[in-house]
Amino acid sequence: MLPPAKNDRIISHLPKCFSPRAALHTEDVFHPDVKAACRDHREDAVSFNVAKVIVVGDVSVGKTCLVSRFCRGAFDRNYKATIGVDFQMERFEVLGVPFSLQLWDTAGQERFKCIASTYYRGAQAIIVVFDLSTASSLVHARQWLEDAMRENDPSSVLLFLVGTKKDLSSSEELADVEQEAIRLSEEIRAEYWAVSAKSGHGVRDFFLRVAALTFEANVLSELEKGGSRSAGDIIKITSGKDDERKLAKRKSDCC
Repeated sequence: MLPPAKNDRIISHLPKCFSPRAALHTEDVFHPDVKAACRDHREDAVSFNVAKVIVVGDVSVGKTCLVSRFCRGAFDRNYKATIGVDFQMERFEVLGVPFSLQLWDTAGQERFKCIASTYYRGAQAIIVVFDLSTASSLVHARQWLEDAMRENDPSSVLLFLVGTKKDLSSSEELADVEQEAIRLSEEIRAEYWAVSAKSGHGVRDFFLRVAALTFEANVLSELEKGGSRSAGDIIKITSGKDDERKLAKRKSDCC
C-alpha cells in the first residue's frame, strides 16, 4: 500500500502559470473532461498514476538543487556533479486521484551525456534548466531540448524552460535575461519559469504546475484513446510504471 500524498502535494485547482506570455495555456481551471473523469471515477478502478519527467541543462546550472529543494525541502551548498542520472519519485493527489512524477535529474557534463541520454525516452515532460546569471546556459538550452526530443514524440511532451539562481541577479539584469528566455519559450512552445533553489522562491509552485499539466495531458490523451470506455476506467494511466524498477538494473555500454 503506497502512502498518501503530503498535504502540500494535494492539487484541487489548476496552479497558475508564471507568465501568461510564455505559458502552455492560460486557463485557470482544469479541462472539463478531466474534471468529469476524476469526479466519476470508481475508487477500485484507480491505479497509481505515473508520469516521467526529465531534467536537462548545462553543468552547474542548478538542476539537482532544483529537484532537491522540492523533494527534500533543502538546499545543498556543496556542489556535486551528477554522474549519469539521479532519480526521485514525488507523489501528488490531483483532483482526488493519486498521481506521481518520476523526476530524472540528468548529468550536464559532456562526458556523461551519452549515459544520461539513454534515460530520455518515454518522457511526458521535459524541463530544460538554465542559469539566469549565465547567458551561455540559455543559449545552450535549445541544444539540450533538441537532444531530448530525439528520443520522444514532440506531440506528446510538455516543455518547460526554467531559469534558476534568480537570487543572484539584480532586477535590471533579470528583466533583460527574462525577455530573451520568454522569446525562446514562445519559439519552442515551452512554459517559462524563474525560480531560486537557494531561497525556494517559485520552486513548489513550479512543480505543482508541472504535476497538474502533466496529469491533465495524460488524462486527455487516455480519453482520446479510450473512446467508449467509462470515465472511471480512463483514470488508469500507466505511463512510465516500469522506469523506477529499471533504474537499479539498467547498465549503459556507451562512454
